[in-house]
Amino acid sequence: MWTELERLLNRLNTNLKSVFYAPALLLLLAPFWGAALAQNSQQSILAQAAQSSTNASTNTSTNTSTNLSANPSVNNASSQQPSSGLQSQAPLGSSPEPRATSSSSSLSSAPKIAIVLNSGSATVSRIDMQNRVVIDEFHVGKEPHHLMMMPDQKNLIVANAAGDNLVVLDAATGLKGAIIPKIIDPYHIAYSPNKKWFVVAGNRLDRVDLYQVVNGEIMQPPKIFKIPKTPSHIAITSDSKTAFVTLQDSNQLVAIDLEKQVELWKMPVGKMPAGVWLTPGDRYLLIGMTGEDYVAVIDWKNQKLMKTIKTGRGAHNFRPLGDSRHIFITNRVDSTISKIDMDTLEKVLDIKGLPAGPDCMDITPDQKELWVTFRFSKKVGIINLTNHRLEKTIKVSNSPHGVFFTPSASWQ
Repeated sequence: MWTELERLLNRLNTNLKSVFYAPALLLLLAPFWGAALAQNSQQSILAQAAQSSTNASTNTSTNTSTNLSANPSVNNASSQQPSSGLQSQAPLGSSPEPRATSSSSSLSSAPKIAIVLNSGSATVSRIDMQNRVVIDEFHVGKEPHHLMMMPDQKNLIVANAAGDNLVVLDAATGLKGAIIPKIIDPYHIAYSPNKKWFVVAGNRLDRVDLYQVVNGEIMQPPKIFKIPKTPSHIAITSDSKTAFVTLQDSNQLVAIDLEKQVELWKMPVGKMPAGVWLTPGDRYLLIGMTGEDYVAVIDWKNQKLMKTIKTGRGAHNFRPLGDSRHIFITNRVDSTISKIDMDTLEKVLDIKGLPAGPDCMDITPDQKELWVTFRFSKKVGIINLTNHRLEKTIKVSNSPHGVFFTPSASWQ
């Protein structure tokens, strides 16, 4: 108990000796004050996130609802209490003073909780974005690598590659819900823009699975394409007709016709292609070359390499700024992030001085903060996009990969 009081006094830069003769009551009540403050802080965070989710639902009138009830095993999973939650998890970090905000309206429209997938620990970390501390960490499944919003715009899918399933989280709070079983080797996942197709890249089993989506439900069985080697990342045209998948260990790109469910073509693109992105108007494909130091620009309609944009070694994954012009790419080996102009197809700048292994990114809706996972450093970083400097790192668990929060900047 004395140790806890001493820590508190040290935090306040108070000389311990000067309060040695303080009333005994202070000594006895100090631990209880800390526990009460922590509980109130956690309950406030969850309440704000839940209210944000409710407001988003109220303001959305054209969303497609997701139907999970047709699958009994999903029904059973969703009817149970969440296996982990804010109320039942002890916080893994301290709670410093909240950062100042410009106004109450900006606070209410800002994302509250960041969701981070720790692929090496089979867990999810939830982070209080205002205080920049970890709230809790809970088990989610084997090798959770990527995640994305569901068509209902309320829930989030976590793809457990080695667990052969998807786990549904509340997009605003990160609380765990239903389990969607028998989705085999879901390393990377994507819904088509028209929400009629769900595509899975099976990195481990050298396959791409194509599922039909009916009334929001992923239908079994899928159309399976055996495509060696090591399908990695997916991009789909805005008309929902063609899916592109990078093949990391055969140095190729494959195109699949979604309606006809046939493979269209393959082409060589470079060493270890990973992240793939369509520029505005679907004009070109950008591909991060993890085995090289550049982004390849592909004229996919003519299956032709147009140019390369040198960014950094280990060019890997993309996140657009949200202005329909600029996009960021992480360079995992050089531990940098590059910004590219999608109109001129030129690099604009590099963000340097980062921890090892930058990977997935998300951007706040005001386009002022870029959150990035550092897979080799067990950290999440926050980059100020005004001066392009790393402001803060937050320790998480092993091999952090996907990161998500809502609302966020547009994926344009």
